[in-house]
Amino acid sequence: MRPSRYTRYDCDFGCPVEACLEVIGGKWKGVILFHVLGGTKRFGELSRLLPAVTQRMLTRQLRELEADGIVIRTVYAEVPPKVEYSLSPFGKTLAPVLEVLRDWGSEYLEEIVRVRRHRIARSKS
Repeated sequence: MRPSRYTRYDCDFGCPVEACLEVIGGKWKGVILFHVLGGTKRFGELSRLLPAVTQRMLTRQLRELEADGIVIRTVYAEVPPKVEYSLSPFGKTLAPVLEVLRDWGSEYLEEIVRVRRHRIARSKS
């Protein structure tokens, strides 16, 4: 596991949440994990699925997830080199968390659209 930015979690409440967010938090890790949850992906596939992420950032995020034992990186001795990413057995335990995040995100997006439409309708009246 990569070194935590915290030497120890010393809060009474929230430490497990803090630990989880340290591993899966950030702009790209959750999305990367959600895509890998659907099955093994090659680097190029992930790049296409996440067009807004730079190659450098994708590499960095994957390395951190690998260091945390969440993702397994498999390198095949081929020319050109073939690298695949999959969830580790421990990483697969994140499936329910990622699915709940997806469901909440869908509800949130629907709510935001509803609120904005209501606001626009009110401003036209």
